[in-house]
Amino acid sequence: MAKRPGATESLGVRASKQSVARLAKPPKVSVVVPCYNEQETLAAFADRMTAACRAVAGASYEIIFVNDGSRDRTWNIIEALSRGDPGIVGVNLARNHGHQLAVTAGMSIVRGDWILIIDADLQDPPEMLADMMKLGADGFEVIYARRRARADETAFKVATAKVFYRLLGSISEVSIPQDVGDFRLLSRRIANRLNAMPEQDRFIRGMVAWLGGRQTEILYDRDPRYAGETKYTLAKMVRLALAGLTGFSTAPLNLAIILAFVGIAVGLAVVVYILIGYFFGHTTPGWSSLALITVFFGVGQFFCIAIMGAYLGRTYMQVKGRPLYLIDEIVTAESQEPHDG
Repeated sequence: MAKRPGATESLGVRASKQSVARLAKPPKVSVVVPCYNEQETLAAFADRMTAACRAVAGASYEIIFVNDGSRDRTWNIIEALSRGDPGIVGVNLARNHGHQLAVTAGMSIVRGDWILIIDADLQDPPEMLADMMKLGADGFEVIYARRRARADETAFKVATAKVFYRLLGSISEVSIPQDVGDFRLLSRRIANRLNAMPEQDRFIRGMVAWLGGRQTEILYDRDPRYAGETKYTLAKMVRLALAGLTGFSTAPLNLAIILAFVGIAVGLAVVVYILIGYFFGHTTPGWSSLALITVFFGVGQFFCIAIMGAYLGRTYMQVKGRPLYLIDEIVTAESQEPHDG
């Protein structure tokens, strides 16, 4: 497969070929759309996203749909869209790699001067591209969309999201915007820098914040899903939260030091209690206090071991050096090459 400008071959493995005709001239706008079981929304999303791209870039755009191991007809629909529209590219991953790596796979082959990251569920309005491009013309390199309101989201999800972002903001070594997802517009320079980052456990919104540059926000009200159900389960949200917490802060590792000082303070208090009891003749057995202290520090030790295990797990995954993703096939209107397996 011919390489596309800006691609980062070392981060992933591709198994398909692509028409050289697409390399003639980079488009003005590229759109990366990770998809997992989105058969109900793809047609409507493609119509709105295509219209939004044409409004700001004419025919100079590409929309890259990344199929992240979907189990429904998502890839069949993406193939049909790609064959019928030269501005649409279909990317089929070998298996489900997860949202963050699906975005990474799409980012590795974008060619545009500006890159929009957006999900296919239509909760994030494609029409906001025009306003984002205006801010880009003003000199900003990252325009991230901050959620002002969230339609049809449970109180539990909203509350846990707020807690997470505020916890992350309080301990992170990088200023990460709160109430912001991956819906954002990036300049070519920022995209190239993001592609050069080799993290296995990726937290893209944090990685983009770490890159710096001129960044600004745009407020919007998040719409309900167009169709289907959310693919971000509680387990996936927990994994993403852990990736963010362990990827941008070493503060959790300091908990062991804090507990050590707490232990010293408790130990001194117990010594004072024993001495007072000895001098005043109150030497009652201290089974309850002994049990409490043992349980407290036992749980604290296990908690610290779990935290260190999370960091050690990240290190283990990173040093193995496996590709971040595997691409089976890339389909365009000009070329539908069979994958090599």
